[in-house]
Amino acid sequence: MRFKKIALLAVMAASGGLLASLAQAQETIKVGLIAAFSGPFADYGKQMEGGIKAYMAQHGDQVAGKKIQIIIKDTTGPSPEIAKRLAQELVVREKVDFLAGFGLTPEALAVAPIAEQAKKPMIIMNAATSVITTKSNYIARFSMTLPQVSGPMATWALKNGIKRVVTLVADYGPGIDAETAFKTNLLGGGGQVLESIRVPLRNPEFAPYIQRIKDAKPEAVFIFVPAGEQSIAFMKGYRERGLAEAGIKVIATGDLTDDHVMPAMGESTLGVITTFHYSAAHDSPENKAFLKSFAAANPGAGRPNFMAVAAYDGMNAIYEVSKKLNGKIDGDRAMAILKTMKFTSPRGPIAIDPATRDIVQTVYVRKVEKIGNEAYNVEFDKFENMKDTGK
Repeated sequence: MRFKKIALLAVMAASGGLLASLAQAQETIKVGLIAAFSGPFADYGKQMEGGIKAYMAQHGDQVAGKKIQIIIKDTTGPSPEIAKRLAQELVVREKVDFLAGFGLTPEALAVAPIAEQAKKPMIIMNAATSVITTKSNYIARFSMTLPQVSGPMATWALKNGIKRVVTLVADYGPGIDAETAFKTNLLGGGGQVLESIRVPLRNPEFAPYIQRIKDAKPEAVFIFVPAGEQSIAFMKGYRERGLAEAGIKVIATGDLTDDHVMPAMGESTLGVITTFHYSAAHDSPENKAFLKSFAAANPGAGRPNFMAVAAYDGMNAIYEVSKKLNGKIDGDRAMAILKTMKFTSPRGPIAIDPATRDIVQTVYVRKVEKIGNEAYNVEFDKFENMKDTGK
């Protein structure tokens, strides 16, 4: 009898623990954040986490009576197989309500089938290849696409007398998208692409490519490389090899003059013209509030960049969906709400295109200038209501 009583108590205790666990799960909205937090793209995950912290510092950690829980998973990126495994763990083991993050295209593409099968809303906070949203009906993107920001650069260049260009892009989805959109607009407007250079995604050695650019004698070089170490390395080589003195301008997507790494680039970026959707120098009440919140929530993290803003806006979307569903997250109902999403971001007005689930936003033309003692991307022109043009 004593053994049976002990066994019964053990079963009751286990059941109680299970019920407590279920109750906790029902009282929590879980967001699985998949990104690189270590390795060469570690800043991507850290910027996204910083943006999420900034949003939650402003709006609290509860929605519809439930606590928002962020579960961080490090891909060490770009590692599609790791991203896929982590997503499976988050869906099966952690029972997350949302998948989010995705700094790099290969990782987003690897996770898309899992989101589709599990019917989990997948919030893209950076990965920028156009095709991503076609790979699952449960993807909504709150960052940008490379065609969206690259095409306007060619349009601006032609209007300003730049017609003979060399392109240099990272040899993966976003780089190819950027090259294609830029070339389409430039050639369509009567411009000429003298040479198209593609460089490895991992650790490219820029010196020989920069010499090829110099030898081609273009009016400008159009650049897309991932933000961070590569943008610093390219601009260092550009200055050292005398391309500026040769009269070769740099025009690029804003990844090249990423706000987060600008202080480390010194004065090498002064005068560079880029087209992009966010600058830390954007003058609006929403951006001032974001910058203040980011600094308070992430002491010592430096300047936030476009990934931090996309994560901040992605969290806004998650909160809005959670409110409208009263905390009961259903994939199909969540996507119906995301397709109608429209609000004012720190970058300006944004909306989700219901047909593609991609972002519609203003793309700004910016020039790197000094404000006080620091270099910033100063906006001076814009292309409003830009959709993705790459599909």
